[in-house]
Amino acid sequence: MQNPTRRNRNIGTSKQGHGQQNRLTIPNPYDDPRLFYERLGAYDKEERNINGHTFLFITERNSRFLKHACSVNDLEKMISYIPSTDYGDLKLIVLRQPKRKESILSGVWGRLIYSYEFEDDFYPAVILEAFEDNGKLKWPRGLGPDDQQELLRLRGDGHSFIESKRGYTALLEARNVRNTQLYRTLLHEFGHYVHYLKMVKAFNDDAANEEQREKEYLHLPKDVKEKFAHQYANKLREQLLQQNLIPFEPLT
Repeated sequence: MQNPTRRNRNIGTSKQGHGQQNRLTIPNPYDDPRLFYERLGAYDKEERNINGHTFLFITERNSRFLKHACSVNDLEKMISYIPSTDYGDLKLIVLRQPKRKESILSGVWGRLIYSYEFEDDFYPAVILEAFEDNGKLKWPRGLGPDDQQELLRLRGDGHSFIESKRGYTALLEARNVRNTQLYRTLLHEFGHYVHYLKMVKAFNDDAANEEQREKEYLHLPKDVKEKFAHQYANKLREQLLQQNLIPFEPLT
């Protein structure tokens, strides 16, 4: 699968000017060219066939302080509700254990990586991050419209925020993190991938044109990409709610 992030490993890194004003940085071992989210510790892997498509689930083993909110069975069931036409070449579902500095500098519920290096090959991947049970989720008071909407979505997932002069704080609990990652984050990241497919792969022409479209897609404003992913996730989530397919009890 051709992908600009495979051709240019510096996209979004300090080598391309991203984040050079940050005093803290996520360390990158001198002899390891992989990006920080590709450097996994001990992990288990398992293939699952979902709607005729093979996914590889990679679960980084839990540390002393972090745990995964969603099981592989949870994710398999949820992915089975996503139209198989939206799978594209997506293969990897990575349950990852972030380091503490990574959580501080680049804390997210999940990520879509268009070209993820795993076992000396490259695949599109959805990553879901482990969380610290009873850790704190903090938001500042001065929120813009988009962040205000996200705070409302988090409250809808069950996170109980306490307001103070400095901002909003909630304790991370497994059931609420599962609600966020399983019913929203997973769909949101698939939404980003569907946007990529529509912008880049939905044409039958030569590789040079596809490469140009990839560059154009990567340079789209962030808010354009986020809007598409939110709309995709919200529409599919509402359909699944109306069909009583979600929520469902945790699957071990």
